[in-house]
Amino acid sequence: MNRAAFEKEVINNQEPLRRFLLNLCGGDSALSDDIAQEAFIKAYLNINSFNGLSKFSTWLYRIVYNAAVSKTRKKKMEFVAMNEAIIQNYTESEITERVDHLDENDQRALMERAVRRLPEEDHLLVTLFYHADHSIDEISYITGLSASNVKVRLHRIRKRLYEEISEMMKAEMV
Repeated sequence: MNRAAFEKEVINNQEPLRRFLLNLCGGDSALSDDIAQEAFIKAYLNINSFNGLSKFSTWLYRIVYNAAVSKTRKKKMEFVAMNEAIIQNYTESEITERVDHLDENDQRALMERAVRRLPEEDHLLVTLFYHADHSIDEISYITGLSASNVKVRLHRIRKRLYEEISEMMKAEMV
């Protein structure tokens, strides 16, 4: 691939990758721009390793994914722990009813807060699947996990998100 073709591919994929990183970095545009710059430089320097077995965008997402994992491990983003003492015993139906009464924007904000509380690899998988709309096979290639492992992890993550949302709602009901 020559420089002009690379530039065209980067331009075509720049906005979806930026949204992916911005979401992944919790809205921190400076961090997401830093990761994007690192990833595009790595991609350009390693363009001859692109063998065409996958889409260029999938290859590029793998580089971005690896750069994001490296950067966030270095930065060690902090997550606020919940104070278990304030959480009361509410029933599942009370929590579900409370969530159902939230408007769509509040439900989305609640989900985003829950996703940000996930471990970084789970957060990356959710972002790739739900926000960047990658298939299981593409995520498998990007992350190096088997397709069945991606499916299992996404299933477990959905369960964990439900638990996180339940805990957040319990805390808010106090």
